[in-house]
Parts: sequence; structure tokens; C-alpha cells
Amino acid sequence: MTELFEKKCIACDGSIPAFDKNEIHKYLKKVDGWEVKSDKDKSFYLIKEFKFKNFKESQNFTNKIGNIAEEEGHHPDISFGWGYCKIKIFTHAIKGLAESDFILAAKIDKA
Repeated sequence: MTELFEKKCIACDGSIPAFDKNEIHKYLKKVDGWEVKSDKDKSFYLIKEFKFKNFKESQNFTNKIGNIAEEEGHHPDISFGWGYCKIKIFTHAIKGLAESDFILAAKIDKA
């Protein structure tokens, strides 16, 4: 069985449905420490906060994640500051979660 981090994100054109809660929970078991939350419009997303010793470590991690996102063609929302980096992942085209979101999360965990 192929690990999620070994797969490639696939661009979504909006023609697939977002994962339902059962699919989300199945995939959530394959990533480490990510939370599933929903926006006010009930769209699900993944979120995780990483902690660091200082600003430089946060910045370096953020840049590394930016490079991974660019390679995968799948771009999360990232906020960072002194000692933290927070990453939010979802598929804009379907306003929810799909396999590529979990692939990206697995790649970020591997970093």
C-alpha cells in the first residue's frame, strides 16, 4: 500500500465531491496530529500548528512548506511568527477536503 506522502497531489477542477465525514475520518488516521474543523459555511479543513524555538526556525519551516506546496501545486494557508507556524489545508474548488489535502498534510509531516 502506497503511503500518502509518496503520492502526488492532483489538481481539482471542482468536478469531484468533497469528502464526507466517513472519508475524512478514514484519511485522518493516516496523518499525524492534524485536526478537522469547519468554517461558518460548514466546509471542512485540516489545521495544525507547529512549535519552534524562535522566529528563524519558524521562518525556515514555512519556506520549506512553501516549496513543497509549490512542487505539489497545492497551496495551503500559512501563518507564522515567533515560535510557531500554523497551516490550514483544504481544496478551494470543492470547498472541502479531498485526498490531495491529506497527501499534502502527510508530506508536511514528513518534512
